[in-house]
Amino acid sequence: MYKLRPLSALGVAFIGASALASTQPPEAVRKQAREIFERTIAFRTSIGLGEVPAMAAYLADHFRRAGFPNEDIHVLPLGETASLVVRYRGKGRGRPILLLAHMDVVTAKPEEWERNPFTLVEENGYFFGRGTLDNKQGVTALTSTFLRLKQEGFVPSRDLVIAFSGDEETGMLTAKDLVTTHRKLIDAEFALNSDDGGGQLDEASGKPQYLALVGAEKISANFQFVVHNAGGHSSAPRADNAIYELADTLKALQAHRFPVMWNDWTLGSFKAVGPLTPGPLGAAMTQFAANPQDDAAANMLFDNPAEVGKTRTTCVATMLAAGHAPNALPQTAVGTASCRIFPGMKVSDVRATLQQVSGKNVEIKVLREPYEADASPLRADVVAAVTKATHARFPGLAVVPTMVPWATDGVIFRAAGIPTYGVAGSFIKSSDSFAHGLNERLPVDSFYGDLTHWYVLLKQIAR
Repeated sequence: MYKLRPLSALGVAFIGASALASTQPPEAVRKQAREIFERTIAFRTSIGLGEVPAMAAYLADHFRRAGFPNEDIHVLPLGETASLVVRYRGKGRGRPILLLAHMDVVTAKPEEWERNPFTLVEENGYFFGRGTLDNKQGVTALTSTFLRLKQEGFVPSRDLVIAFSGDEETGMLTAKDLVTTHRKLIDAEFALNSDDGGGQLDEASGKPQYLALVGAEKISANFQFVVHNAGGHSSAPRADNAIYELADTLKALQAHRFPVMWNDWTLGSFKAVGPLTPGPLGAAMTQFAANPQDDAAANMLFDNPAEVGKTRTTCVATMLAAGHAPNALPQTAVGTASCRIFPGMKVSDVRATLQQVSGKNVEIKVLREPYEADASPLRADVVAAVTKATHARFPGLAVVPTMVPWATDGVIFRAAGIPTYGVAGSFIKSSDSFAHGLNERLPVDSFYGDLTHWYVLLKQIAR
């Protein structure tokens, strides 16, 4: 467990209004960034369509024309997809810093959307399109910042390395390929992830409340519950029925609560966000931060779907398959559960718990052995750089340490020994979060603000 220190003790820098003007992207940078955003949204980079390599080639061409040498630009095919690695050479004062985003998006069916998901539409203060929030804004912000810094002649203190993966939304195989096959290209002291973190806007006023700095993610693991039976004719039913046994098992899973867990990322988050959250939920956050062994507070958080994943491991039934004929007793019944495992808990321990909950007649299978990754240590230089970037736009705004209940490519890099931090600079309301859903959108101001965020962040972290 890593001890948090007050932000003021971590060398956090503040930036005044006079300095803000110099960090705002020039009109030419804004125009180019919008063009890149529009073009990348147009690439249909969801699984099965094979357009990720074309997007990677398009971006690689931008880097070449900006003066990055060919030997520092790598399009790395993997099956139908690909990753892109670009190195920005520095002065060699320390190990490289890795910068993460992903080029792929969740499948979007145009007939279900109000607008074409693969056409960038600017309307009512929002950009609409698949990937506007997750994660082509990150791809665009990092690309545009590299191009801007290169054009300005900036030389970082150490190498900055972009790594854009190509299947974060599905198998994360390109990220795994990067940390194994291509480790020399991306090896780094730590990574900054554009696919996590970001700011919260107040629902009523639209004013920024805080920016989340993510240092821990939960592990995603899928388990199957398999019940076998000899079966027979449906005219002669018996008490031992595979479907009934599976149903009992899933009801036992529904009733089971994994133990409450916490780390400094979660306690820091609840401490900061509790006072900003109205009603009993906010009070429970504050109480939990003060005493994570407070059962009443933990139970209140358990009952809130948005918060339960921040306090313990969760497993929920997601799929069912059973039987082989309508007039036969089932010979096999299979249920699938999606588990989000708290950092520090092993997959094997979760499997053992599920076996205990299910009983000896149920076979528990782990689907695609997941990576295990602990929380990243809190780094003073990362906190300082993120805070400076945040204050460049919103002076004095709180930067909140956070653990999220989902997983990004960051879990792959943490598992490979590269501490990873979610440091996105876009701000949205909770009601604007349509990633993976219909009519995904991003506030226009957040898109352009993210350009300032990454510009200040990279100049600070690699000065």
